[in-house]
Amino acid sequence: MPTFAVGDRLLRQTVLAGGGWTAGLAAVALLGAAAELLLPAALGRAVDAALAGGSGWWAVSAGALVVVLIGVDTLTDLASGFGAARATAGLRRRLLRHLFALDVRATRRHPVGDLVGRLVGQAADAGQAGNAVVLAIVAVLPPLGSVVALTIMEPVLGVTLLAGLGLLAVLMRAFVADASTATAGYQRVLGAIAGRLLESLTGARTIAAAGTTRREEARVLAALPELDRHGRRTWGLLARASARTSAVAPLLNLSVIAVGGYALTAGWLTPGELVAAVRYAAIGAGLGAVLATLNHLVRSRAGAHRVAELLTQPATSAGDRSLPPGGGALRLRGVCVHADDGRPILDGVDLDVPAGATVAVVGASGAGKSTLAAVAGRLYDPDGGEVRLDGVPLRDLDPTALRRAVGYAFDRPVLIGATVHDAIGLALPVDSAAPPADRSPATPAVLRAARMAAVADVIERLPGGYRTPLVDTPLSGGETQRLGLARAFAAERLLILDDATSSLDTATEHRITEAVLRRAGGRTRLVVTHRTAAAAAADLVAWLDGGRLRDLAPHRQLWADPDYRAVFQPAGGGS
Repeated sequence: MPTFAVGDRLLRQTVLAGGGWTAGLAAVALLGAAAELLLPAALGRAVDAALAGGSGWWAVSAGALVVVLIGVDTLTDLASGFGAARATAGLRRRLLRHLFALDVRATRRHPVGDLVGRLVGQAADAGQAGNAVVLAIVAVLPPLGSVVALTIMEPVLGVTLLAGLGLLAVLMRAFVADASTATAGYQRVLGAIAGRLLESLTGARTIAAAGTTRREEARVLAALPELDRHGRRTWGLLARASARTSAVAPLLNLSVIAVGGYALTAGWLTPGELVAAVRYAAIGAGLGAVLATLNHLVRSRAGAHRVAELLTQPATSAGDRSLPPGGGALRLRGVCVHADDGRPILDGVDLDVPAGATVAVVGASGAGKSTLAAVAGRLYDPDGGEVRLDGVPLRDLDPTALRRAVGYAFDRPVLIGATVHDAIGLALPVDSAAPPADRSPATPAVLRAARMAAVADVIERLPGGYRTPLVDTPLSGGETQRLGLARAFAAERLLILDDATSSLDTATEHRITEAVLRRAGGRTRLVVTHRTAAAAAADLVAWLDGGRLRDLAPHRQLWADPDYRAVFQPAGGGS
């Protein structure tokens, strides 16, 4: 389904997501519209009654209607606030859940700053859809009701007001069409700027060291003229629409007054009815509220389309199978992965990793090593072929079982959690990851993983030990990498290290290599590396060359090939 249609469908769903608050807003707004339409009639009757020396009940009724309108304003603010909050929260949960369900390739197509902008800004705009739709519909009722009321009093008055409203409707339709395009462009460019800003903030130290602050400012703000153009167009459209409305409305009001004055002199209207007619003309011509709600509706629609653009991207399918007893045998058959431009990254890779074995993955930069590591643990699915763990296709595995069986460690790990303990136990079941009631330093699984990663001594020196908040934990690059390794060591069957020891000193790397190669537990290891020592210590080496598996053999056997030796030269390093 096209994104445009999905965006409109999402807008409709968001309108309903306000639940009872949106329904309450509709009821209150309708009550306010009814009171607004009854007030001129009550005022007119009060004037006629006063001139005739009658009772003041109509004046009391008019006062009561004013009180109702005051209450309606208060309840409208309350219902619209709660309804928008509920719809926005639901939309953000849905979008965030979908973003985490996408594979890592899908999220890389959008800068993180742009994704955050859609989650925070555009989701909030879309969350106002219920309010915008309800208020836009209700805002039309008083002008239409004024036409009916004037027609009942004197048909000529109704025709006069209806002609003016038709002209205003044409002007507003043009505003909606043009403003939708301008608002969508503004949101798109703003997301691009946010993405560049986040990239720059992440690399702030590098920018400062290179002395390229001014150049980076120019890069981040390069799209600012385009943003300014879209913003000026949006506000210009709103200003022109408001000016046209302001120009037509007084003329319309004067026309009704003129016709009403003639009707009074002709005896067609009473003085009270003329007062009511003047008030109805003011209500009918006062379409500023309609213009404002239309502007909100345009922003909501544009925001919904931006959110829908992400929701239309297919999420990774989730299986429901569990793993049979086994030691982590990994098999790849005909695995192909292509870049967005169609260039092959992996091309028909067949690889068998025996249970409990350690296989080093080596190759020149761009050979596909990290991509192989990604598909081996289903960070994303290959475009062709199949990956199996202990005979079960990864696509068919229950996500919880898959993440418990497979552990990843990266060259630049991101630590997630409130404390050091949370960061290490991220992939563990809740009962295993939570500290026990006796307040011992950590659970046995976390302690074991920290010791294997040679980071336990670092943690024990922290003020709060394993419960030290991550934000209060000063860590070097090597220590952060070791915490990432500890998190991966919690896996039960398959351990995938993507250049995960690149920031470690030689002694620490040796200790961790020993832990990785240890046979206890029988886990399988897939180690992406560019270091000769790591390849020599593995049982087998998977040598990738141009996206293909060139050979699978022990390191000592491959070392006789000069092309293989060239992989470990400085110019051929990297992952």
